[in-house]
Amino acid sequence: STCACVEYYGKALESLIKQVKIMSIHGKMKQKRNKIFTEFRKLPGGILVCTDVMARGIDIPEVHWVLQYDPPSSASAFVHRCGRTARIGNIGSALVFLLPMEESYINFLSINQKCPMQEMKPQSNVLDLLPKLKSMALADRAVFEKGMKAFVSYVQAYAKHECNLIFRIKDLDFASLAKGFALLKMPKMPELRGKCFPDFTPVTVNTDSISFKDKNREKQRQKQLEQQR
Repeated sequence: STCACVEYYGKALESLIKQVKIMSIHGKMKQKRNKIFTEFRKLPGGILVCTDVMARGIDIPEVHWVLQYDPPSSASAFVHRCGRTARIGNIGSALVFLLPMEESYINFLSINQKCPMQEMKPQSNVLDLLPKLKSMALADRAVFEKGMKAFVSYVQAYAKHECNLIFRIKDLDFASLAKGFALLKMPKMPELRGKCFPDFTPVTVNTDSISFKDKNREKQRQKQLEQQR
């Protein structure tokens, strides 16, 4: 749903999935965007993590799956996203992830977009990759900060969803969401002010002590910290 989520999950997938080319693309990339898109089109296989900047007006040959991790903010965007696969008479699959409280979105799409959908049962024996993501965040401040930004941007995008009768921010389980983003602690943001999260356990590590793997970035951070002190 947001550029920050693409940045974070693109980085995560790069580390979690080996032998598969992972590329990321979003609206803030400007000139770099066309280069990435052209490179991806030439690949024999791979995964493109993207925002709705790729939802329409583009053609990538033989896309087998479109996974909609966040439901789009408009119903028409849902159909445009699905349209990246099964083009020119080919067969393809599209999947959207929904929370139980969001299931009425299915009826909305079938009426609004004449788009019938089938339920896909959750996969069994799914690997728990969240501990690995947490370890990545503890080892590199860049990953830690990307995760925090992604969470904040996700919540803000959810609050602005076009179907706010279905996607109600007051119904969001922030603790489970933070666990899903493999956060080390809850961020400070207006939407969380005054709330308690007994189901979320922050790490005991002082997150200010997490360094950037990039030595130049860490040197700059230490300089800023010294100025603040």
